[in-house]
Amino acid sequence: MNNMPEVKIGIVAVSRDCFPESLSVNRRKALVQAYQEKYDAKNIYECPICIVESEIHMVQALEDVKAAGCNALVVYLGNFGPEISETLLAKHFDGPCMFIAAAEESGNNLIQGRGDAYCGMLNASYNLKLRNIKAYIPEYPVGTAEECAEMIEEFLPIARAVIGLSSLKIISFGPRPLNFLACNAPIKQLYNLGVEIEENSELDLFEAFNAHAGDARIPEVVKDMEEELGKGNKKPEILEKLAQYELTLLDWAEAHKGYRKYVAIAGKCWPAFQTQFGFVPCYVNSRLTSRGIPVSCEVDIYGALSEFIGTCVSEDVVTLLDINNSVPADLYEEDIKNVHPYTQRETFMGFHCGNTSTKKLSFCEMKYQLIMARSLPEEVTQGTLEGDILPGDITFFRLQSTADNILRAYIAQGEVLPVATRSFGAIGIFAIPEMNRFYRHVLIEKNFPHHGAVAFGHYGKAIYEVFKYIGVDVEEIGFNQPKGMLYKTENPFA
Repeated sequence: MNNMPEVKIGIVAVSRDCFPESLSVNRRKALVQAYQEKYDAKNIYECPICIVESEIHMVQALEDVKAAGCNALVVYLGNFGPEISETLLAKHFDGPCMFIAAAEESGNNLIQGRGDAYCGMLNASYNLKLRNIKAYIPEYPVGTAEECAEMIEEFLPIARAVIGLSSLKIISFGPRPLNFLACNAPIKQLYNLGVEIEENSELDLFEAFNAHAGDARIPEVVKDMEEELGKGNKKPEILEKLAQYELTLLDWAEAHKGYRKYVAIAGKCWPAFQTQFGFVPCYVNSRLTSRGIPVSCEVDIYGALSEFIGTCVSEDVVTLLDINNSVPADLYEEDIKNVHPYTQRETFMGFHCGNTSTKKLSFCEMKYQLIMARSLPEEVTQGTLEGDILPGDITFFRLQSTADNILRAYIAQGEVLPVATRSFGAIGIFAIPEMNRFYRHVLIEKNFPHHGAVAFGHYGKAIYEVFKYIGVDVEEIGFNQPKGMLYKTENPFA
């Protein structure tokens, strides 16, 4: 299943009719050439039909980029630009849009060669606001051909996530487990985002699972699992059931995605799952997520949504972890202090039972779930994937609808330290600058649940822009603020 959109960006240059059209034509050509020299040329399409100076030109350009298969748009102000026609481009284009403008090239050509796009960008932004049109405007949207090419490349992951959300269906099974009210968020905001939700019971899933007994594809899936696990295959007797469950989820997603192109799954994993299915689904969840089909634990619908955004932005495997436990003082003193530039309170352990892909683990073993085995027979808790998470840069983030139906989000960049956890599950020692303050004044103060999505790399810039584009108020996007930058709820005398 191809579970992520491919982005093709149409570049349309605009021109105010009292400026030389050649300015926009030549600057558009230079922009396209600069992009093709540095990046993948198939990502963009140069609209050649016209320079947009009027509403008629706007319609012609829209028809052209649509016929070319473009699903994202760059409106390029080669000069001052026609504020009405250029904003109508964004209004009538069905997809994410970006506005950028050309910088002046030379101090020796500021009479016939001056375009005034710096000024025109102000009018464009004003008209977008007048018409309530969403558009992405970079931090500094005026640049040379090379700089504007870089802006377009940075727009790609943002556009990919926005397009993906517009065609996403989240499939859930069962209510959130008892005492997990934190995962039980209102779904109204999903519809506001353009995301569909299909809620099913665990009984529906169990029926489908039983119908896959003896499926002819099971041996092939088991073989693939054996190859992936290698020496970490500590519970080979459970692989057939896990393969049966994997096929159940994949077939369900294909049969139930309907008119949507992409899916994410919010699955149930306890308390009755183990005794009825006879295993835990962690390893299967990890395998689907590694293919770009996020599967969240504990029916965490907004966790699955967050994972999907991270998948689109990073084009890589993501995971969902508990912001779980503090790092003990003795472990910090022995393995972290004087080796890594973090205080103890800037470190914590991110953990889940075993849903992180083998691709993101330093080592792995497929075992039983220790926490569940404390109250259940061990044989029904098999199916977790345990191992320390690979060290490297990470972005911890989440999009959440609160109990009062407000969209909130957070983003924090940091790293997984190359330090043994000495613990169990899929787990890593995370370090985020000023984590202690972020934990108190964002995660606790804004009532976020314990689950956070993890992208493997620093993607905060793009994820922040995605959140803004889809309508999260910037006042509701928390981040790990540096020293000297107080949170609104932070005691200045503490």
